[in-house]
Amino acid sequence: MSDLPYTTDVLRLAAEANGAGRLPPPCLTHTEHNPACGDRSTVDLQVENGVVVAIAHDTRACVLSQASASILGAAMGGRPVAELVSLRNAVQSMLQGAGPGPGGTFARYRYLADVASHPGRHRCVLLPIDAALKALKGSEPG
Repeated sequence: MSDLPYTTDVLRLAAEANGAGRLPPPCLTHTEHNPACGDRSTVDLQVENGVVVAIAHDTRACVLSQASASILGAAMGGRPVAELVSLRNAVQSMLQGAGPGPGGTFARYRYLADVASHPGRHRCVLLPIDAALKALKGSEPG
């Protein structure tokens, strides 16, 4: 087995697959791809008045990306879109060893803190968040 941090908590998060599926059009959508490993995450968002009212994802990826997408799917609904930027910054800081990670609604990202020692896998954790951020920019209205 590899030395990747596939803890019971991370595996459980991936298995929960919160938010798995797709939203019906019209929605904001974007697919992010990690060419290094083949991970793909498509995130759909319904946004009203600056709030994510619905989120869904189709994540075909490693356990780390699946866990990240599941956390995002469980926690982002009902949250202001501005929190996505803060979330990405907090997760990236955590992965770089420069912060404890997000708190509050997004605290379960801390289960992925051990990925910090695997720089090549940081992209896996950030993939669904980046897909959501690019969906907000309206890159692929669906």
